[in-house]
Amino acid sequence: MALINSLVSWVMKKRIHQIELFMRYPHEVQAEWLRKLLSNARATEWGRRYEFKSIQTPEQFRNRIPVNDYNSLRPFIDRLRKGEQNILWPSEIKWFAKSSGTTNDKSKFIPVSQEALEECHFKGGKDMLSIYCTNHPETRLFDGKAIAMGGSRQITEVNNESYYQGDLSAILIQNLPSWVEFLRTPNLSIALMDEWEDKIQMMAAETIQHDVTNISGVPSWTLLLFKRILEITGKQNLLEIWPNFELLIHGGVNFTPYKEQFHQLFPSDRVNYLETYNASEGFFGIQDRDHAEDMLLMLDYGVYYEFIPVDQLEAEHPRTLTLAEIELQTHYALLITTNAGLWRYMIGDTIRFTSLSPYRIQITGRTRNFINAFGEELIVDNADKALAIACGRCHAILTEYTAAPVYLEGNKKGCHEWLIEFDRPPDDIAFFTSALDNALKSLNSDYEAKRYHDLLLEEPRIRIMPRGTFYHWMKINGKLGGQHKVPRLSNDRKYLEEILTLKLTV
Repeated sequence: MALINSLVSWVMKKRIHQIELFMRYPHEVQAEWLRKLLSNARATEWGRRYEFKSIQTPEQFRNRIPVNDYNSLRPFIDRLRKGEQNILWPSEIKWFAKSSGTTNDKSKFIPVSQEALEECHFKGGKDMLSIYCTNHPETRLFDGKAIAMGGSRQITEVNNESYYQGDLSAILIQNLPSWVEFLRTPNLSIALMDEWEDKIQMMAAETIQHDVTNISGVPSWTLLLFKRILEITGKQNLLEIWPNFELLIHGGVNFTPYKEQFHQLFPSDRVNYLETYNASEGFFGIQDRDHAEDMLLMLDYGVYYEFIPVDQLEAEHPRTLTLAEIELQTHYALLITTNAGLWRYMIGDTIRFTSLSPYRIQITGRTRNFINAFGEELIVDNADKALAIACGRCHAILTEYTAAPVYLEGNKKGCHEWLIEFDRPPDDIAFFTSALDNALKSLNSDYEAKRYHDLLLEEPRIRIMPRGTFYHWMKINGKLGGQHKVPRLSNDRKYLEEILTLKLTV
């Protein structure tokens, strides 16, 4: 394995030169990708409808093509799922990434082309490792095995043709080159299982037999596997099982609420953490510096980016900006055009830029995952940071949470209600509540104004939920595993009330 480690590390590092090129010439690279996407799709149904052949500039592109979400593209995607082709993209679409999406209760099926697999998702995976190997030339990552927390996939037959749908992670695992199987665990039959609870049990039983050096996945589901492994082995931490473990690759949710739990599972400074921004719609960002809290925006993956200022989201024709027009520390909704036929598609995430040279970003939340019942404009980024501060002051460890407003009623004032599941609860919940409240005030001036002298909002109302509450809620809603996530904030009480009704049965 030492020879494989040296060879793979050398190949990965060769990509760094190309990454440095798009960091140096970001606008030129993005303009070239827009030209390629329009040229490749000019003969598709969409290309003919919007006359792609006559679009010469980014201005013409944004003036001619409407901003889309899943609902506006759904009729075309439904036709693709029934076997029609050449609608949104010229090459055959046979894979669809199933996403629950926190902006819609129904499943979304995101088309995944061969180009998207190779030029975006797989390229992102290789770049992630290239960047890590460059930052850690002493790495022995490839001497052991990798775990990928994959979902499941299903096969649908249409006119004797097979069409596949499932979690993006399952699609990627299914399409990896055969040689990758030598470097990963568990085997495909387990990795692609549908039944999540059985899958966790079998993954734990198999992976403890290997020298695992790295894992990638959504933190909440990764923790579930790790805790099961400790239950089986009776060990105190995972380094007793995998002494050569060195890298945890995470994404999908903010890592801050989970950080302390992972540090307890891997009590060593030599274990590294790397964040990625890999959604069903594309691979967008990689943390390129150790201990950084932002990610490099990847500009040569067949994705053309535009950005909508969040104050434009409710506009009938929202103002959109190119990469050259954005500003630091402003919240934007992400708009993408991709090599799988998503044209000016709003994926539902909000970001902000932390650097313009090179372009680095942070994910700040979802376009519909916020609380603004009283003008407080509380976003997930505020909530995650405030909870981290409160947990730090109270020596508490948080597992999951969600929050929603308590609306004004009669003479009663409104407030925010928080359902929180702890691995280590605070000794004094009143002190924790005050710490959370003060942290939110320091992070969000609108929240602070509404809390002034309890003008509109009273102090937060916190309910400590029994362990397993959120897991049970996800299970009964068919959202175990894959890229499913607990909705952090909501402007209505739907999710919160559902979870509260489970309290007595958990």
